[in-house]
Amino acid sequence: MTPNQDPRTRYPRPPMPAQQQPAQPGLTGRMEPPPDHGEGSYTGHGRLAGLRALITGGDSGIGRAVAIAYGREGADVAISSLPEEVEDAEATRAEVERAGARCAWLPGDLREEAACVELVSRAVAELGGLDVLVLNAGVQRERDANAEIEREQILEVFTTNLVAPLLLFREAAPHLQPGASVIVTASIQSFNPSPDLLDYAMTKAALVAFTRALAVQQGERGVRVNAVAPGPIWTPLIPATGWDEKLVHFGEDTPLGRPGQPAELAGAYVYLASEDASYVSGAVVPVTGGKHL
Repeated sequence: MTPNQDPRTRYPRPPMPAQQQPAQPGLTGRMEPPPDHGEGSYTGHGRLAGLRALITGGDSGIGRAVAIAYGREGADVAISSLPEEVEDAEATRAEVERAGARCAWLPGDLREEAACVELVSRAVAELGGLDVLVLNAGVQRERDANAEIEREQILEVFTTNLVAPLLLFREAAPHLQPGASVIVTASIQSFNPSPDLLDYAMTKAALVAFTRALAVQQGERGVRVNAVAPGPIWTPLIPATGWDEKLVHFGEDTPLGRPGQPAELAGAYVYLASEDASYVSGAVVPVTGGKHL
């Protein structure tokens, strides 16, 4: 058995190299250092064998790590992303298929209701049903003080982070049978909001309410609903947020002294989708490097 590694030094520590992404949500290939999605480290044990999962934002970051882990645990997956994220999506699909699982890439802009409806319909058709819905896609941008945000910018964040999950669940609900699972990507921002992420933090707080209310409602149907609350995680979204000095020190304020890697969240999503979590619903699982929710 390999001994546990020191979590303080397992992955790169700040200062992080200065870098920028041209647009949200960002591309993996432009990141330095490259994030770890579990490509060389995650070992599956058949914990999700036979399940069918739809993962939004599954092309990169946390979504890619979840897709890889699910594939290696025996689940077939469908991933969504924006159409222009084809390079990252293809890389994710290749990793999932290398594990012997099926992976369908279903591009679309989830700010559009028609795209949400089509995504669920195509995922069900491609996979032959749906057992796990991972509502992970999101957007964040650095904001100026005094809520100096254009209305269209607010709507972009709210539509992506809040409206789309509601619409996706609405479309998925008829396909979710007893034993199915819904997993929401919340954030430490849900509980400890940063002023420069004002609108993003609002949406993440609302997603916790969504998770808890939906868990009560869906319990009667035998469908579990939970959330994962990541802390500072090294994904393409981070250099695309607009930070400069803050990026250099990203994750430095955690007790472990560094940002987390997407691979370090995969186990939480596997657990919540598995039978090991059969009595877990309405929970928010923190993966924060020691920062309190």
